[in-house]
Amino acid sequence: DSGTFLGLGTVTGSVAVHIAFSLQRLYYVKEAHGIVVTDVAFVPESRPGRELLGGHEAALLSVAVDSRCKLHLLPTRRSLPVWLLLLLCAGLIVATILLLQLAFPGFL
Repeated sequence: DSGTFLGLGTVTGSVAVHIAFSLQRLYYVKEAHGIVVTDVAFVPESRPGRELLGGHEAALLSVAVDSRCKLHLLPTRRSLPVWLLLLLCAGLIVATILLLQLAFPGFL
């Protein structure tokens, strides 16, 4: 719905979800269905859809030739905040300068 993810169903019954812009695989279930997956659809980002998602980032419904429907929930991805990443980089720079100063006393 939002264009963030790409859902795939295969001839072998496997289901996968990729990030749309980089095609990085986030989720994969080998042979989720016993036979060909005929349709996949993401749960819409409406109020009822959000209630179904709970704490998950997205939900994908898959249907196979055997008329079974399965719900696949994508867990929320974890990431580092930008301020923490900048703090770690600054600490690395300071540590490098201190080590260079120890190794070569007249460095600075």
